[in-house]
Amino acid sequence: MTQAASLATGDDPRRRLLTGIALLVLGQWILSLLDATGKTLTQQGLPVAAVAWVRYLGHVVAIFLLLGPARWRLQYRPSRPRLQWLRGVLMLASTLVFFSVLRLMPLAQATALNFCAPLFVVALSPWLLGERPGAHARWTRWIGVGIGFAGMLVVVRPGGELSALGVGLGLLSAMLFALLQMLTRHIAAHDAPMTTLIQSGVTGAVLTTLIVPFFWFEAVPTPAQAALLLSAGITGSLGHYFVIRAFQYADASFLSPFLYLQIFSATVVGYFAFGQLPDWTTALGIAVICAGGVCVAGGEPLLRRVAGRLAARARPRT
Repeated sequence: MTQAASLATGDDPRRRLLTGIALLVLGQWILSLLDATGKTLTQQGLPVAAVAWVRYLGHVVAIFLLLGPARWRLQYRPSRPRLQWLRGVLMLASTLVFFSVLRLMPLAQATALNFCAPLFVVALSPWLLGERPGAHARWTRWIGVGIGFAGMLVVVRPGGELSALGVGLGLLSAMLFALLQMLTRHIAAHDAPMTTLIQSGVTGAVLTTLIVPFFWFEAVPTPAQAALLLSAGITGSLGHYFVIRAFQYADASFLSPFLYLQIFSATVVGYFAFGQLPDWTTALGIAVICAGGVCVAGGEPLLRRVAGRLAARARPRT
């Protein structure tokens, strides 16, 4: 917890937690608006790479204006530049794939598939992160993975109406997002969150600038499309900024279950922007994915609290 965050909330733990939840939810709603913007533009025929280029360029400009030149220079000093560039490559790849998914699938279903990422994290973290949780926590996590996988099958319903290509790309997006989360967890021990936010934008802007000439706009964007393109950079940077700030006010173990509220924001935004609502079977599958994710994210802290209380009761009273 940062000193600034503690002072901003008067060192009141309850208020800090509520502030963290509020910042996280705000960031998720803004990111859902970004996703809706990407879906609108790609469905109108604009190249995914060109949309991503404007999104990352706007990200860099927005953060620069938010911080100012002096704070920008102070914050942009990564201690692990190679890892930061690798993270930026993964984030860009995840963005390009997810924008392609949005072109093929409704917003809520695409977001739900992307939230299979924590399930991949559980499966890969023992080998890539060296994390070896206790036996009870391990069982809780794998039960959550099984529940989430079952929910994913309900959402995609093999042979159903969803695009098979969209489902495949959605799972690829979730895998990339899982690798991004694991690398972010490793980098967090070395670099400040704002440094990571800046580097993500810089990496994406540099790489998309190299590839965008091969995927340029076939026609000049209309004024409405130009406004949406400009908004993508703002919503992308602000959304990630608020999410990062949320984790400065509350621990990841506390906030992780609230990440799944983005599926709700994606559903609401998808309804008002595209008139799309999941049917009851899909909604059930989304709920099951959320239950599995909450089990993965919140099961271990719950077990620790229960074990602590049982140990406290078992101590002899003096």
